[in-house]
Amino acid sequence: MNQNNDRLTSSEIANLWTHYIRETMGICMSKYMLKIVQDPEIHKIFQTAHELAEKHINKLKEWFHQENFPVPKGFSEEDVNLDAPPLFTDLFCLNYIHIMTMHGGQAYSLALTVSIRQDIRDFYYQCNIDSMNLYNQSIEILMAKKLLDKPPHYSTPDKIHFINTLDYVTDVFGNHRTMNAVECGNVYFNLKKSLITKGCLIAFKQVCKDKGVNKFLEKCINVANKHIGTFTTLLLKEDLHLPHTFESEITNSNVAPFSDKLMLFHSGFLFAAAISYYGSAAIASMRADIALQCEKAILDDLLVYSSFGKLIIKKNWMEQPPNADDRKIIHK
Repeated sequence: MNQNNDRLTSSEIANLWTHYIRETMGICMSKYMLKIVQDPEIHKIFQTAHELAEKHINKLKEWFHQENFPVPKGFSEEDVNLDAPPLFTDLFCLNYIHIMTMHGGQAYSLALTVSIRQDIRDFYYQCNIDSMNLYNQSIEILMAKKLLDKPPHYSTPDKIHFINTLDYVTDVFGNHRTMNAVECGNVYFNLKKSLITKGCLIAFKQVCKDKGVNKFLEKCINVANKHIGTFTTLLLKEDLHLPHTFESEITNSNVAPFSDKLMLFHSGFLFAAAISYYGSAAIASMRADIALQCEKAILDDLLVYSSFGKLIIKKNWMEQPPNADDRKIIHK
């Protein structure tokens, strides 16, 4: 039994189970990045990320054993080919881990807020700190190398202003007011995230051998392009600058460093994360047309995620999450 003498709740089980699978995927990614990255500073941050992930996995396994809970399969050495030549440049790798620390921080924060047991809360508290430290390291390297894409700067207001007309919110057609700082920040961030996602998708499609997965990746790229076009247009209409693209940071290698299963799962993960961020942007947007575009993006990504779910189940690559007891069957 566990030291707290408390059974795991469904939320705690869900987070530990999901965390294990995603962390094993991250370990495969970091192992490969460590093999191909040449820059010592970027290599160091991947080394730190890898060590933290291994530490997290060991703790997760410890809990699974204490609870007599089957350890998920997740991803392993069979899902990564360390002999594959570089598929990404160092610049892409650095931006990739920068974005992934954001995803990690969001997931760890949510896991903390739905956990009851103190040992699990302490664990996710530390995971949050680890993720923030990695984020700080990645952004410091980007800034030192003058590679960081900063969101647009806004002029400092001369005084406090209040909204005095509903047109500020409801004007969908015609002449829109300028984007406020909250809207601009969300649009820019979602565009930046979509550009990294597209880079991953292009790389995966380039080396993927499975026809079904390749077709799915093509669909993902088309949707990513649509969203990139939408958010690019919103910024350009305001005469605001855009983040850099990453197509040129993908090499011409056609040797897969990852299994088709991992590349499919990773792509699904990126779209699941996007749904969450688009939702936050939609809620924060006070210009109706921007909120509408975010909602359309959510619908697009939900359709992609539905296709992902069907395909990964069809391939027999999807582990089943823990289920509630079926009392009807037990009664029989």
